[in-house]
This record gives sequence, C-alpha cells and structure tokens, in this order.
Amino acid sequence: MERKLQTETLCIQAGYSPASGEPRQIPIVQSTTFQYATSEDMGKLFDLEADGYFYSRLANPTCDAVAAKIAALEGGTAAMLTGSGQAATFLTVFNIASCGDHIISSSAIYGGSFNLFSVTMKRMGIQVTFVDPDCTEEALNAAFQENTKLVFGETIANPALTVLDIEKFARAAHTHGVPLIVDNTFATPVNCRPLEWGADIVTNSTTKYMDGHGAALGGVIVDGGKFDWTKYPEKFPGLCTPDESYHGVTYTERFGLAGAFITKCTAQLMRDLGCVQSPQNAFYLNLGLESLPFRMRQHCANAQRIAEFLQNHPRVAWVRYCGLPSDPYYALARKYMPNGACGVISFGLKDGRKGAEEFMKRLRLGAIETHVADSRTCCLHPASSTHRQMTDAELDAAGVGADLIRLSCGLENAEDLLADLRQALEG
Repeated sequence: MERKLQTETLCIQAGYSPASGEPRQIPIVQSTTFQYATSEDMGKLFDLEADGYFYSRLANPTCDAVAAKIAALEGGTAAMLTGSGQAATFLTVFNIASCGDHIISSSAIYGGSFNLFSVTMKRMGIQVTFVDPDCTEEALNAAFQENTKLVFGETIANPALTVLDIEKFARAAHTHGVPLIVDNTFATPVNCRPLEWGADIVTNSTTKYMDGHGAALGGVIVDGGKFDWTKYPEKFPGLCTPDESYHGVTYTERFGLAGAFITKCTAQLMRDLGCVQSPQNAFYLNLGLESLPFRMRQHCANAQRIAEFLQNHPRVAWVRYCGLPSDPYYALARKYMPNGACGVISFGLKDGRKGAEEFMKRLRLGAIETHVADSRTCCLHPASSTHRQMTDAELDAAGVGADLIRLSCGLENAEDLLADLRQALEG
C-alpha cells in the first residue's frame, strides 16, 4: 500500500513532477495562448474531449500545477485558482446558485463576503439568510427553504475569530440535500482540513497565509468530489443537465463527482467572468506553500504568547483567541485544529473605540494594513476601515464590535512584538 504523504512533503512535492531534463521548479508559462498543428486538435479541447491548453483565461500549466498541490493539501479531487479570495467565494456560490435561489451563511464571516452576499448577490436575485454560528441545530434547520442551494461558513471567522462547528453545519446541509462550503483561509489545510469533517467544497484566499509574504493576490476553490449532485438534479440543473453554452455537455456525466464542479466552474464561469490568477502570481504562491507548515507553527506560537499577555493586561477589556482555555471556542478549536489555529487575535480595550484609535497610532512594529496573515505583523481597527460600510447592528451580528482590534502576529521575535504592544498600550 502506497504511503500517504504528510503535509510538509505535499507542500514541497505535490502538483508537479518534472520528467528527466525538465525544470525542477514549476515553470512560469507566461503565455496567453497555445499553438496547435490542426483545428481538429484544438476542437477536441473546446469539446472537453482532450486534456491540454488553448487560452490562459481557462487554464494554464503553472496555475494548474499549483491548484493540484492545494487540492492534495486539502484532500480534494480538483481545484481551480482565481484572481482573489473574493473571486473564489463568488464563483463557488454562483456555480450552484442563481437568480431566484436562496443560500444560508454564518453571520460571522469576512466583511467583504458579508457584503457580497447581502448586497451584490441580492441584486442578482440570490437571497441569503444569515445564522448565528452558535445557533442550535433546530434554529439552523429552520433557516432552510425549498430553494436553498448551499450553506457557507468560515473555519475561523475573519475578524470575529469564531470557530465553525463544521460537523453541525455539514449535518444540516446534507439533511436538506445541499453542500457545505467552508472558507479555510485562517486555518489553512496545515491546521484544519474541513473536507475530512463533512464539508464538500473549500475555498481559500491564497493572498493570506498560503502566499504569506504580501506578494500576490489570489484565491482557490477545492472540490471534495463526494457530494452527489445527481441525487438532486432538480436542485442543481447546471451540473446535471446539458450546458448549451458548452456544446451540450452534462458535467456530472462527463466528469463524474470528482470533476464536475470544478470543470463547470472553469468552462463556464471563468470563461465568462475571467477572474483568473496570473501564472506569475501562481509561481509566487507556490514559493509560499513550500514553507507554509513551518510558518504556521511560528504564527501560532507568537499568537499564543501575545494572547496570554493581552489577557492579563489591565487596559484590555477582552481577548478572543481560540488557543486560550478561557475562550468560548477553545473546545471546538481543540477538536478541529489540535495542532494550532492561526496567528490572528481580536481584542478590545476598556476605553472602547477611542482607546482602539489611540492604540493604533502608537504601534511601531505592527503595521496598519488591510492585510492579514502575513510574515509581518499587521494590525487593523475594522469598524473604521474594512467594515465601515456596516451598521452597528450588522457589526454586532458579525461579531465585529466598534472596539475590536484585529492583530495578525507575524514571524518576528515574540519578545520584540510584546515590547511594541506594551508601549502602545501604556503610552
């Protein structure tokens, strides 16, 4: 029996195996198009009857190799890179839901995703019901409608840092015949593999920990290949009936459960919307992936030290970090992420919004950025920046109060970071 490779090995070896005399590093195929000897050869590609490349908006060798590596890391059967994490979320949902449909989402999600669902996709005719991630199974089941097509949540919510009970949400989704989609950006497949806990599709903003160096925007969609779309053909006609925009192909018949979702997402949505990740960005992403397991250990170690410091500081009103035994999500984090969660901490000061604004002005090592999950420590006051479009009620529902500070612990020496925080707090 072939040995199952561990995460550290997959981060180095998966996705690309050069033949004799070929480049050891994944080559950057910086070409928009690909040449063929005959129209018949190219026609087979357009009919999805042969493997290959004809235009980089649909597929590119560099991007495919990196996508295959991430699929292996998440334990999925197929993956597709996108131009951003936001694009990955949108394409994943829009690949299943369309005008007149309904989706369910945890209310504790990234503000950009909240806005995507509640405003932009609502304008497209897709309705959303937000549920408290801590709701009972009865309340969760009550949110489903006849036209519900999927359930969405984040492993660790950004920036509320709630931990999703994946098994609870998966049970509800599968009871109603729909897939569970989980954004795994903060945990990464190093610390959690949602597909192993019942999720059906996983997304990541590769801009964050996977890249890890603030170098390249990107996203990824990974299909677990286990959700049986054919059991519910009336719910998922896009996957179970002929696609007249692509030569009448029925994706589940041609590509099976392992490939139908990603093939449709590529051949239909990426073709029409074009939010592709560039091969150059995919190359940078692959460099980040090679060190991901080792970086995550340091991110988590630094965050644990800093969370413990903040918890005991007299100016700090509260700390949210699921590595703290006092955190309400500690038990769920130990269940789903026993080796560590992430490097991001949320906390509030006793002086509220005013204290948060003063604290941000005094930081030196911690850079004020919209970014998170980087090798460099960065800090954000969401209520006055990324989440400023949300009302106070929406902020509270998403777990992002006006006093909340999001601190993303980088790879610096923990003592240096603690010294910076101490001077910023004590001013």
